[in-house]
Amino acid sequence: MSSHLFASVLARLKLLTGSNTDVQLARALAVSPQTLSSWKVRDSIPYSLCIDLARQHSCSLDWLLLGERDDSRAPESQDNWQSDMLDRLRELSHSDRQSVLLYIEDKQRIRQLERQLQELTKRSPATQ
Repeated sequence: MSSHLFASVLARLKLLTGSNTDVQLARALAVSPQTLSSWKVRDSIPYSLCIDLARQHSCSLDWLLLGERDDSRAPESQDNWQSDMLDRLRELSHSDRQSVLLYIEDKQRIRQLERQLQELTKRSPATQ
């Protein structure tokens, strides 16, 4: 897992547990700060822990690990969703907001590349 993706997962873990710092997150996960630090060095977190947390907090693993949300649980109006997102972003630390920004930029680059690929595919004659 890349560093910024791992940082995004940590940001979502902090959001789930109501933690603002790594020390608080370690405490909420019932691990030592040194263990959390070693996860950061390896860019890895135990999958079983993620499964347990997703169950405890009734969230999807897709959201926890990838940031993809289940639209069937989406807030009813766009205004509510935007307000909720802004509130959540404001609660994050500066470094966590930076991680979110990196994730958004990556997502936008991927979508742009997908659009470019679709355009190229439309222009090229079908090979048979």
